[in-house]
Amino acid sequence: MEKRFLGKSGLEVSEMGLGCMGMSSGYGHSIPEEEAIKLIREAYNLGVTFFDTAEIYGKELGDNEKIVGKALKDIRDKVLIATKCGIKLIDGKQALDGSPKAIRKSVEDSLNRLQTDYIDLYYLHRIDPKIPVEDVANTMKILIEEGKIKHWGLSEVGVETIRKAHAICPLTAVQSEYSMMWREPEEKIFSLLEELGIGFVPFSPLGKGFLTGTINSKTIFEKDDFRNKVPRFTSENITANQDIVELIEKIAKRKNATKAQIALAWVLAQKPWIVPIPGTRNLERLKENFGAVKVIFTNEEMKELNEALSKIKISGDRYSGEYAKRVGK
Repeated sequence: MEKRFLGKSGLEVSEMGLGCMGMSSGYGHSIPEEEAIKLIREAYNLGVTFFDTAEIYGKELGDNEKIVGKALKDIRDKVLIATKCGIKLIDGKQALDGSPKAIRKSVEDSLNRLQTDYIDLYYLHRIDPKIPVEDVANTMKILIEEGKIKHWGLSEVGVETIRKAHAICPLTAVQSEYSMMWREPEEKIFSLLEELGIGFVPFSPLGKGFLTGTINSKTIFEKDDFRNKVPRFTSENITANQDIVELIEKIAKRKNATKAQIALAWVLAQKPWIVPIPGTRNLERLKENFGAVKVIFTNEEMKELNEALSKIKISGDRYSGEYAKRVGK
């Protein structure tokens, strides 16, 4: 696997990373710890050096970080770990807290769970409307000076917030959802990131599984799968959005690749400073996903594909309720 720099920060990572959330939360049941560790180590064997987690991932705060820490402890100097702060669990419900005090406590807890003395990339998971982002940036600046974190980033933020934060302490990366079926970051975010020299880390580059072609109107998600609450995944919207899956299947046959590989290769082809972090709980899917780096589009193929995508209207919002209010601030 080749390497990429996240913007002009000097942080060099594998061209694809591994999103570890789904091993512990989000998509129904968590997998046994030993299986998760095996997946993470196999990703490393396949050339992945960039691993993404967060303190909020898991049934209990820090569950996922503990797994990542155990899996990477013996090869810590060969990998880069990204984790996140700013979302707490209070009485079993998520609550935003981006205060300097909370960030400082979170970073110490994350260092302990990850069994490391530094974090390569530390994100504020979501903007806390009660806390000016300038206060967050100043806190991150101090943590960098102390050596507790090497770089910092923001997740699911808007243009104004990025500018304010970057002016105080340069951002290394912005993380947001981005895929063939959610292209909003192209509208304003990409040009700003290019201007400021900030990298982009797309989560859900497979459209939360939809672009693999394994989901249809009869699909029943597990009880704890968050997609049960996502408007995009109602049976009506799943049916309405099959056009994009059919397009990907057509391209996949032509390129002798899988649908997942086409979707991921498309993300990789957009900008050289984009590093997607697909997640999986399945060893074969892991190998399939990272095989996307071998799929190369010609300029003509990319133009044809983007033109076809532009004609497809995606049905259903990607978030609902309180979660929708947290993004783009």
